[in-house]
Amino acid sequence: MIGRRQTGRDRGSFTAELAAGLPALLLLLLTGLTAVNAVTTRASSLHAAREAALAVARGADGSADGLRSAPPGAEVTVSIDGDRAQATVRAPVRALGRRLPRITVVATAVAAVEPGTTDVSR
Repeated sequence: MIGRRQTGRDRGSFTAELAAGLPALLLLLLTGLTAVNAVTTRASSLHAAREAALAVARGADGSADGLRSAPPGAEVTVSIDGDRAQATVRAPVRALGRRLPRITVVATAVAAVEPGTTDVSR
């Protein structure tokens, strides 16, 4: 004789497990994609800060050079302290989700002011 399995006891358990696990999986996916976006924005900000610091060290307008390669919505500030030029780039990270808090990444670069540079723009 072949034994029959009772069909009524496990009915709907997969649906319940999926309903409980799907939001957690979606949250992990959004968190991972936001982290990747933050790392990419940080790399772009660091590149822009290096460009701005080198431009200021050579006597050019560092803010304009930094903004050309900065991510959208970034702020570039440059300063000169003695023989060092410093550039800081602050850029917002677009989080995947409207209700998530805003993340801002900051990148700073320093360059030595080149000798013979008399008129250094700030």
